[in-house]
Amino acid sequence: MRRTKIICTVGPASASRENLRALVEAGMNVARLNFSHNSHEFHAQTIQQIRDIAAETQKPIAIIQDLCGPKIRLGKLPSPIVVKPQDEITFVPQEEGNNSNEIPLPSSSVFAMVRKNEPIMIDDGRVKLIVIGREADKIRALVKIGGTLTSGKGVNLPETRLPLTSVTEKDLLDLRFGIKHGVDWVAISFVRSPLDLEPVQRMIEASGSKIRVIAKIEKREAVQSFDEILKIADGILIARGDMGVEMPIYEVPLIQKEIIRRCNRAGKPAITATQMLESMIKAPDPTRAEATDVANSILDGTDAVMLSGETAVGEYPTEAVQMMHNIAMRTERALPEGDQFLRTHATSLSVTESVASAVCRIASEIGAKVIVCSTFSGITARLVAKYRPHTPIIAFTPEESTYRQLALSWGVVPYLMPPARSTEHLLVNVVKTAGEINLVKEGDKIVISSGVPIGSPSSTSLIKVHTVGEPISAALEEIGE
Repeated sequence: MRRTKIICTVGPASASRENLRALVEAGMNVARLNFSHNSHEFHAQTIQQIRDIAAETQKPIAIIQDLCGPKIRLGKLPSPIVVKPQDEITFVPQEEGNNSNEIPLPSSSVFAMVRKNEPIMIDDGRVKLIVIGREADKIRALVKIGGTLTSGKGVNLPETRLPLTSVTEKDLLDLRFGIKHGVDWVAISFVRSPLDLEPVQRMIEASGSKIRVIAKIEKREAVQSFDEILKIADGILIARGDMGVEMPIYEVPLIQKEIIRRCNRAGKPAITATQMLESMIKAPDPTRAEATDVANSILDGTDAVMLSGETAVGEYPTEAVQMMHNIAMRTERALPEGDQFLRTHATSLSVTESVASAVCRIASEIGAKVIVCSTFSGITARLVAKYRPHTPIIAFTPEESTYRQLALSWGVVPYLMPPARSTEHLLVNVVKTAGEINLVKEGDKIVISSGVPIGSPSSTSLIKVHTVGEPISAALEEIGE
């Protein structure tokens, strides 16, 4: 059973019902909808298809709504434009370009704030220019690194101080759409501080939704205030594309490792993203470096690895998921049990975390086949998962939102189940389900954690060890079997 979760970005290459189902069958756990692209109609249709496929396959598939944020992009070009080093090009503040001599850049703040000699990076830094002149309605720039410019490519100005907020009016409109259509997670782009999460969290809370919030770390300010952001975010996405443009690329690997370590310690999901199997957009196999990158992020402790262009616009979307699955399966066999426990164990723990810690130790010491978490919010399952036990983690929950959200957490297999009426009732359902999915047989041991009283959304305080095959007479009488 693979523990690392796989996130796929849905786009033209994967949006059909047939292709979405192929991604699920290949191993997709989470679908990412990029609201920088496509219409609400497109996303609504995609959400419905994902829900239908999840119901048909009886698999928990979470949906992440990735908000655009104040991303600056090129306008619409009449055709792709190839630029070479030493070419001089002109940017104009327009939505569309009329010719190849002027590049549309619909952002008034850029024209107001950019200065001579500041860099302009396009398409995650693949194309680099230096500003050589600015007028009220024109920016002249010299190409340093050439490439092909196409409509909508991202633009970064790492040395320009732009008066932009992380959550735009478009984001709030998109979020209302996401709340209405029941997305499971929402990712906020270009976070700089904890304050950037507040508008999104307020709207979610006011709506009564249970959507959880992911902070995307891609700005230096976010790295500097990471601990404060982590306290209020429900998950973290390491957006290496913009991060590698906003700060020196050689800093990214160590930043990634440190972010994952801190997320592990907090028991919150960490997502490693951008260019993981980039060459598979055009090729049927990844490079050796890409395969190693995926494996190293898993060894670092990431909860999930994300495919972007590979599944959104690539020629081999299903093959990319299968490759990610194969790399994860092989790498996870090398994960040392106990190492993560020492890395993430704190000296001062809450009751719930103490129980989660004890559950992992007991499961390891007695050779349990399954760890079972009975959970309403998913917190217990995530805290157990943070210790990376070799024992499979099954999470039973009566909450549909929790059922899908746990699809993002390392090693957790969620199951939807009505609230148990007693410990014995829970035990019967646990043994039955674990047997049906061939995780246990007679004589195997199961470690169960739950809140008390059973069936209530209370903090976890119960640990029970059960041997499969032992009588559960009280439960059998209670449920009439």
